[in-house]
Amino acid sequence: MPATPTAPSPASPNWTRQQTLAALHIYFQLSFGQLHKGQPRIKQLANWIGRTPSSAAMKLTNIASLDPQIIARGRKGMDRASNQDKAIWQELQGNWDAVALEAAAEYERLATSHGLPANADVIDELPEILEIAEGKTRLATVEVRVNQARFRKGILAIYNATCCISGLQHEKLVIASHIVPWSEDKQNRLNPHNGLCLSALHDKAYDQGLITVMPDYTVRVSKTLKKYASNSYMSDALLRFDLQPINLPERFRPAPEFLAIHARRFGFMANHQGLPQV
Repeated sequence: MPATPTAPSPASPNWTRQQTLAALHIYFQLSFGQLHKGQPRIKQLANWIGRTPSSAAMKLTNIASLDPQIIARGRKGMDRASNQDKAIWQELQGNWDAVALEAAAEYERLATSHGLPANADVIDELPEILEIAEGKTRLATVEVRVNQARFRKGILAIYNATCCISGLQHEKLVIASHIVPWSEDKQNRLNPHNGLCLSALHDKAYDQGLITVMPDYTVRVSKTLKKYASNSYMSDALLRFDLQPINLPERFRPAPEFLAIHARRFGFMANHQGLPQV
């Protein structure tokens, strides 16, 4: 007697925009190597939205497949992005902060509805958050701190907590540096293309315009520092990196147009100088 055919399992419902945005938020905060079904945050998200860890991990790799930098590295088997994934990615390119904030809000909504405290994704970055002044000033300050912490978490993830100039690797000794300052570009405050992972020393030198990273991803050291070439520490810590390439992340490499703004501001590029091909 022939076996009774097994009824096919019902297909999983399509991902909603809200679920996809929550996944995008996690994508910002994990390294590429963490995009797998065993990663705790991916498993947690899957549980929250009633999907399997494999499904959640696949969604993150689908998002990765839209990143030109990932595609350029010849990754295979990553071409299942939905029309919705593509639409959200395009929105992201048009206004990074607006979409990143929406993604964070969707993740936050899921987290708090499952018993986690507010800002649980970055609470370890905000040990003094409750000591901020009360009232509207406090709320505004907390919001800025939270967003800065999310930017830091993302930059440290994509650079593996490693200074892209010196190679120093330690999450307590590196800083997520904005290329175009926070106060000057409200649409790219959370954009990882507007960030560099630098040691505290190199961050300070970069902020003061004593060094820059050119649009071709090479370091330039100012003439004012070169006057101290006889100082062995100066030579070893800063001067030796002049004309050397930075270590680029696997994804979200710094945007040449942002690097050019910094280089021009501090006199490393003429205002009329065009961007090199990179």
